Amino acid sequence: MLELLYQKPEIYRILVPLPENPLKTLNSYLIKSNSRNLLIDTGFNRPECYEALIENLKKLDVDMEKTDIFLTHLHSDHTGLINKIAHKNSRIYIGKIDYEYMFENLEGFNWEESEKRFAEEGFPYEIIERLQNTNQAKIFAPDEMFESLLVEDNDKFFLNELEFTVIFTPGHTPGHTCLYLEKEKLLFSGDHILFDITPNITSWLRVKDSLRNYINSLEKIKKLEIKKTFPGHRAHSEDVYNRIDEIIEHHKSRLLDTLEVIKGNFSELTAYEIAGLMKWNMRGKSWSEFPDNQKWFAVGETLSHLDFLINENKIEKFKDNNIYKYKLK
Repeated sequence: MLELLYQKPEIYRILVPLPENPLKTLNSYLIKSNSRNLLIDTGFNRPECYEALIENLKKLDVDMEKTDIFLTHLHSDHTGLINKIAHKNSRIYIGKIDYEYMFENLEGFNWEESEKRFAEEGFPYEIIERLQNTNQAKIFAPDEMFESLLVEDNDKFFLNELEFTVIFTPGHTPGHTCLYLEKEKLLFSGDHILFDITPNITSWLRVKDSLRNYINSLEKIKKLEIKKTFPGHRAHSEDVYNRIDEIIEHHKSRLLDTLEVIKGNFSELTAYEIAGLMKWNMRGKSWSEFPDNQKWFAVGETLSHLDFLINENKIEKFKDNNIYKYKLK
């Protein structure tokens, strides 16, 4: 599906299918001009994504030799096709921190460390073993690293007369970035702000408090003057400020629920057990019915809330027979 969302500048949304994924589609954006274009995010490294993206770029008569690419963050549904889509003359922009994480992912270091960490948090080994061959973030990632222009907070670049500003918004990933057109008051939010689902905030390796980083990044975006926001998935919207408030309230409620789960049990719990007792929007499915990938995301999100509560001195974490457990302070 191809849709013209904005006239000046000329902004198109390309819906890239994400098969067997609850997100269903990626919003890839093409900012078109007479001399050079900018493509924002790509889709998974799989044929269905490639065919949809290429077909719609052809409909727009896009010459990739004259098209640069901005990747909002490291997740494979946003970066997977980069090596198949980019021309040798394409400038590829990505945040420096996420680029470094991507390198470690492709080398396997981060996956091994994450699997070890989740096992220590009570995540069953048999699910971890299955995910080694089914985790979409892993199997549909770029096939190799790529040369990039590594960007940081407040870096600027031009597409003809359009001036883009990079906004560093860690949380959803350690180095997530949004792209802002200050003069036009337009924001490309990646997965930092979504309007009809809540972005997954997981606990990242070597990040002390992903959720606190995320909330701080939301408050940072509130200070910008924004007329319209173009997110990485689902609906776009004119009212980003109300949505930011809703997301912050969601996490406050989730933190209270996490505390209640810990408080309501007589024995100390693992992160996996806490996740299984939380309320998730999974259309009536019980925890035992959750797909493996969804359990991985749910435990990651639970860990980010546990990290926050530890840093607030509300709970404590301790090791029992090589497994971490949590209890109230």
